[in-house]
Amino acid sequence: MKVIDGQMLKRMFISGANNLYNHYPEIDALNVFPVPDGDTGMNMNLTLTSGSKEIQNRSDNNIYDIAKTFSRGLLMGARGNSGVITSQIFRGFSQGLENKEEASVVDFSNALQKGVEVAYRAVVKPVEGTILTVVRESSQYLADHIKEASSFEKALNILINEARESLKRTPDLLPILKEVGVIDSGGAGLIKIYEGMQAALDDADVERNQATSTTNENPLVAAGASMDEEEFGYCTEFIMSLGPDSVKKPFNEKRFTMVVGSHGNSLVVVHDEDIVKVHVHTMNPGNILNYAQQFGEFLKIKIENMTEQHHALETGAQSSIEHTDLVSEEEKTEDLGPKEENALIAVSAGNGIDELFNEIGIKVIVKGGQTMNPSSEDFVAAIKKANAKNIFIFPNNSNIVMAASQACEMIDDEEISAFVIPSKTIPQGITASINFDPEGSAEDNFRNMKSALKNVKSGEITFSIRDSEINGVHVKKDDFIGIFEKDIVVDSPNKIEATKELIRNMVDDDTCLLTILVGEDVTKEEEKEIKDFINDEFPDIDIDMRNGGQPVYSFLIGAE
Repeated sequence: MKVIDGQMLKRMFISGANNLYNHYPEIDALNVFPVPDGDTGMNMNLTLTSGSKEIQNRSDNNIYDIAKTFSRGLLMGARGNSGVITSQIFRGFSQGLENKEEASVVDFSNALQKGVEVAYRAVVKPVEGTILTVVRESSQYLADHIKEASSFEKALNILINEARESLKRTPDLLPILKEVGVIDSGGAGLIKIYEGMQAALDDADVERNQATSTTNENPLVAAGASMDEEEFGYCTEFIMSLGPDSVKKPFNEKRFTMVVGSHGNSLVVVHDEDIVKVHVHTMNPGNILNYAQQFGEFLKIKIENMTEQHHALETGAQSSIEHTDLVSEEEKTEDLGPKEENALIAVSAGNGIDELFNEIGIKVIVKGGQTMNPSSEDFVAAIKKANAKNIFIFPNNSNIVMAASQACEMIDDEEISAFVIPSKTIPQGITASINFDPEGSAEDNFRNMKSALKNVKSGEITFSIRDSEINGVHVKKDDFIGIFEKDIVVDSPNKIEATKELIRNMVDDDTCLLTILVGEDVTKEEEKEIKDFINDEFPDIDIDMRNGGQPVYSFLIGAE
């Protein structure tokens, strides 16, 4: 094939997205840190799904129109750093096809080069040995061998073969990959997209493999329970007792989370011994419950109709929904009245953390965090809901900063100035937001709050999802690990001992305050033991300990 039009590119994009979907669990498995996070494969999958949804029903043949629409969908749905970078690659790709109705191999190659340029520009400090390296080296190799690429089929072969070679070299460029023994997950995800695009050229378009995350008897798959981002559906929460093994299926938390997450959003799963707590937004709660019941029996179920709650908001009827709920793009802003001067937005996971942020002046809370990164679209909706001239966003996670920044660039209201305070942890977000001065200028507040991030050191206690060895620390699956800033500093089968050792690592001669947010898996006795330990071992340090209610992380600790 010498030339492709919009419909052919549409097939390539959708096939690429489907191929990524079929392989995202194995992409997730390449993640370096053995922690329960949002995962590269899942984030890229959700990003690509958002893009393919936008072009699914487009019938136009103009290649630029298809590329631009796909790019817009990616930008809105981008989650995590890998998703944002992927969206920027295809944003540049679409720009490279501007004013073209169809594309030759040379046009395609030039568009990829533009994608590389835009993606690198979007990252403040580009790191080699990542998806950026793979897209740059493979695109450049194609450009250098364009004469050999007499057809799109040959061009994709050249592109993919070099991308695979580039991926093999990523551990030589990024030492942490070599230490852990993996290749870059983002680069691996990009290759899956390319391979899917190639399949469409060969008239073998990839379809979604419904067995990717589950078995054939999974009722979620059979019922097609996928939830579109713009739909409201049902807020479904339940607590389940696992087993007994004689009549119930063995429970695998990673697999369970992937399955439920693929058919809903705003997912939080907490597993503590034989108890599982789940929160998810889904269009078909019955199917979720049927699937979950394969592994145990319910102790408590709560289902709320968010569509009706949204309707109640629009009509003025009574509703139990609060301003701290995850905002939706469809919420109307025309009835919000005049814009306030300033508003603060924060990402939070946990009712106690929500309450704390409300106390210190956060107006809109975006639900999310490590286990489910909010999309750029979530932040766009939050910015609209904040209804202010100057808006300050606290992402509170290093994997969310880029999505928040991208959302700020997408706001087309000239009256709004949106700033991202690049907080990478909840303690950082708390400290920075406390420094907000309602009398100060937007620029001064941005500068002061960003500077305040340096005043707090962050630590967290979570559990390991696999055996690993990082920076000389041997980590065992299901052990508790203490993370200080970006490093794992302790591994222990005992939660409290891990927490004590983490605190010892965090405290120095300059420490005067410890802020500790207690997770929902921590008992009152464990909370008291940690407080007594600090009072005994560090009597001169003040303690601000409160119930954060966060999942996954037993303790979030800030040292100032």
